[in-house]
Amino acid sequence: MPVITTPVRPPALDSDELSSVLAEIAADARRRRAEAPGERPLRALALVREHRLGAVRVPVADGGAGYTRREQFTLFIRLAEADPDVPHILRLHYGFVEEVLRDPARPWLAEILDGKVFGGAAAELTNRAGVYTYDTTLVADGSAYRLNGRKFYSTGALYSDYLRLAVSDGSGERVSVLIPADRAGVLHDDDWDGIGQRHTASGTTVLDNVLVHAAEVIPFPGPDRRNGAQAQLLLHAIAAGILRDLSADAADRVRARTRSYSWGNHDESRHDPQILQIVGELAATAYVVEAAVLAAAEALDGPGASLAASKVKVGVEEIALRAAGAVYGALGASATRSSQHLDRHWRNLRTLFSHNPTVFKARAIGDVVVNDAELPAVGYF
Repeated sequence: MPVITTPVRPPALDSDELSSVLAEIAADARRRRAEAPGERPLRALALVREHRLGAVRVPVADGGAGYTRREQFTLFIRLAEADPDVPHILRLHYGFVEEVLRDPARPWLAEILDGKVFGGAAAELTNRAGVYTYDTTLVADGSAYRLNGRKFYSTGALYSDYLRLAVSDGSGERVSVLIPADRAGVLHDDDWDGIGQRHTASGTTVLDNVLVHAAEVIPFPGPDRRNGAQAQLLLHAIAAGILRDLSADAADRVRARTRSYSWGNHDESRHDPQILQIVGELAATAYVVEAAVLAAAEALDGPGASLAASKVKVGVEEIALRAAGAVYGALGASATRSSQHLDRHWRNLRTLFSHNPTVFKARAIGDVVVNDAELPAVGYF
């Protein structure tokens, strides 16, 4: 691993530099939607690396920005407002950073400060969620190992410098391997065909006789509710950013709308009280979801982290999806044209909220409240 002698501190949360980075990511997302809808957000990821946004939680004394949890999640929301694929791509990276920061030896810290991105995958289409046995296997090959298998939901792996993969060893025990993403035999099959979050590369990673050195086999992370809670809450930070973008979209389009209905309340939509009510409700929804996410973020290092993140999911999902549909009531039939790209907000929200069924989360919360039960001890909480 490289030794970083003069680490570049990431920009402060309210700096002009960060605002400029976010504006460029947003502009690139708009360009790709209009001109190249199949293009990946490579410019955005280059900016993340260049400005060390993956190291914002590293303490200032170690060369990072020393963000608090609230500041970290404010950044996630702002990134999602610019391009919701970007913080989703980095979801595993930010979880890995927290694990590194809790390790007194702090391996891989230099790589994080150097702007490297860590991704990976655990899930397989052949296995049930929350069951930690894998068809992907690691077998001894002399003093090293060989890795074979297929992973799905490999969010961000295509864009990463390193991959941490959950696998089964020769005795059937689960272990992790951490390898370069471009190692021979690693194939990133960008076959994610979800209705939303389309450029997160959440499809298949094929591992074909990949060489793994002994030092790259690391223990499987122990149970830590903070890891799962952060991963789940980050999805809802993305939702908060989408709602901010949706609210701004609605305001801009109502402001520019020149046509109205003959039986409306005003010749200009921007002065029609019923249209203004819709936009006001959208803005209020965005505010409430963001406030809920940031409140839960402040609880992430405490014993109630998982419960707080779960309550956010159950509490915000319905109002967020309703808002993404209500915007059409303010804009009319022309807003349904594909060239307007307004459907992206609902599609992205629906995809994010489909991570871990809300009905099961609500039942688990109810069991805690009524029966003082424990939440399931899996990473999905």
